[in-house]
Amino acid sequence: MGKAIEESREASATGSAHARDWRKAMSDNVALALIVYTGLQIFVTVHALKEGTSSTLPYFALVVLVAAIIPACRWFEKRWKDLSDGEAADESLKTAFRRDQMLLWLIAIGLPFLLTGVFKAMLATSA
Repeated sequence: MGKAIEESREASATGSAHARDWRKAMSDNVALALIVYTGLQIFVTVHALKEGTSSTLPYFALVVLVAAIIPACRWFEKRWKDLSDGEAADESLKTAFRRDQMLLWLIAIGLPFLLTGVFKAMLATSA
């Protein structure tokens, strides 16, 4: 651990700190977004669905909705995974990365609430 700290200090002092790897950064964002999305699905959507039905439908819906987000997340990751080593450190891709990052998080956070609203509306019209 001491060696890693020492190397980090040396890199900072000489200005040779490693460039950001957009591939790894997007992969990390996708992994965390999936965790957040799944957590929100569990606590928001299932709770709302349980109010309207006593069947296993909420749990089946949870599995389907979590499985449905995976292709979208893989699409974000694939766009950045295929970069060459040179492109992965290219600072000119920062704007594109931020755009994809914001869209990913908008989907991960917003979709559970949107789906909850849709399901509540469906339950209200069927009652």
